[in-house]
Amino acid sequence: QVQLVESGGGLVQAGGSLTLSCVVSERLFSNYDMGWYRQAPRKTRELVAEITRDFTSNYANSVKGRFTISRDNAKNTVTLQMNSLKTDDTAVYYCMVLAHGSPLYAWGKGTLVNVSS
Repeated sequence: QVQLVESGGGLVQAGGSLTLSCVVSERLFSNYDMGWYRQAPRKTRELVAEITRDFTSNYANSVKGRFTISRDNAKNTVTLQMNSLKTDDTAVYYCMVLAHGSPLYAWGKGTLVNVSS
């Protein structure tokens, strides 16, 4: 089974920055789109950013202009740089391999981002 291991979360003050990383064991990593999801308390999981196999990025309106997604195919990693964090960015963040826009594998443990006011 493919593993997705997220890291980089933590407690951050509003207005601060944080960078999340995800290492993916998928051997054909470069062939797939990748996404970052988040799930806030008492809310459903939502896609916040994605980067295609062709390195095209898309963002949810709520994070557009503040978050940047990137990937390093040589290292099988996808990164989410988060700036100007808001309290409503507080969530568990998950990375995921995407196939036709849908999650391809089981979810990893995620990494918790807690933005304090």
